Amino acid sequence: MSRSAHPAGPRHGDVLPEGHYLAPPSDLNRLDPKVWSRTVTRDEDGTATVGGLTVTELAAEFGTPAYVLDEADFRARARAWRDAFGPRADVYYAGKAFLSKAVVRWLHEEGLNLDVCSPGELAVALAAGMPAERIALHGNNKSAAELEQAVKAGVGHVVVDSTAEIERLAAIAAGQGVRQPVLIRVTVGVEAHTHEFIATAHEDQKFGFSLAQGAAAAAVREVLGHGSLELRGLHSHIGSQIFDTAGFEVAAHRVVGLLAAIRNEHGVELPEIDLGGGLGIAYTSEDDPREPAEIATALAAIIARECGAAGLATPRLSVEPGRAIVGPTAFTLYEVGTVKPLPGLRTYVSVDGGMSDNIRTALYDAEYSVALVSRTSTAEPMLVRVVGKHCESGDIVVKDAFLPADLRPGDLIAVPATGAYCRSMASNYNHALRPPVLAVADGAARVIVRRETEEDLLRLDIG
Repeated sequence: MSRSAHPAGPRHGDVLPEGHYLAPPSDLNRLDPKVWSRTVTRDEDGTATVGGLTVTELAAEFGTPAYVLDEADFRARARAWRDAFGPRADVYYAGKAFLSKAVVRWLHEEGLNLDVCSPGELAVALAAGMPAERIALHGNNKSAAELEQAVKAGVGHVVVDSTAEIERLAAIAAGQGVRQPVLIRVTVGVEAHTHEFIATAHEDQKFGFSLAQGAAAAAVREVLGHGSLELRGLHSHIGSQIFDTAGFEVAAHRVVGLLAAIRNEHGVELPEIDLGGGLGIAYTSEDDPREPAEIATALAAIIARECGAAGLATPRLSVEPGRAIVGPTAFTLYEVGTVKPLPGLRTYVSVDGGMSDNIRTALYDAEYSVALVSRTSTAEPMLVRVVGKHCESGDIVVKDAFLPADLRPGDLIAVPATGAYCRSMASNYNHALRPPVLAVADGAARVIVRRETEEDLLRLDIG
């Protein structure tokens, strides 16, 4: 047999890795408030409710799978971030986590700004009425058309990411007769404790200008040399799903060092610093995320201390929570289609969605929780793997979990903490139809992003 061959034995998927935290919960019916949105509970019959509506009502009216977004929870989390940082800082919601016109309106009403990273996200933001001056544009390969769209709209910041982009943007701004405010994205060399694909501050990756190699300092000189660009500050982003501020402390130290070097070389003290986002949420009961007030206090103290040591005035701070706001506010509602026991291993529970509505488990090995929500059960717990209906063995929604042993086809189960990146990264793999997003509040539900139809697919396929 070739050494490159991998015989898939009966334990190919690993039942549970040695030392894995997972153990049967003491109460399978409990919906841990750490991972579920704030209005989720069970009614007297044991059915899960959100915003005053039962999941069975939602499934009957809107079908499954569906993303169910708790509007009151979203607004409360947005306000918590706004209030924690106060009037001397700016909170930009990271639109890549999940964006729709309804979400943009909520952000506007709750006093948050918005960052976007594509022409589509910018179009949604403007269509929903977000003032352009409260929008920041990100991206490592912004086209001339995209930059022209942003400058014409009057976005508050463009976060520049390459020398070519600086030249491109300067020419576009000059052509439109404006002076475009910019931030320079700095790669600070901080290794956040996160998955390789979502760690963004080490040297060997596509984002930003390297601080250690001098590219960031060169970018500053380049921007200051263009009269059509206004250098407002520096931007740093060190990764995603981060649970402490230690990495931000190191990043801030290095960014402030560059601010001091800019002052010394150019006689300019830049007025803004953006430390990005990336703060984590609870996907399982084992996760322990920080509260916005704790994060705000820590980051403000770090910046004040570093700037004080460098003899700099404290710049205006910006942060970019996305997942930390929308992630916990939604769950994905599925109907069970098959329950397939593999004696001695686990039971496979197949649902009517899968990797087309949540690619994160396959892409990042992300962990999720899951619960039976259409009823309660006194049955014993069984080890399950929740999988989808796609033609892929890696079509896994929840890798390891426990559900009641009497689970049966037709039951509704839900995966919490799917507000971030699930709908944004959803696909039409196997020509699946992307699920709707339902906003639920005060006993009413409405579709804010409709379910795709076969007509949608056929309309794009012009033959």
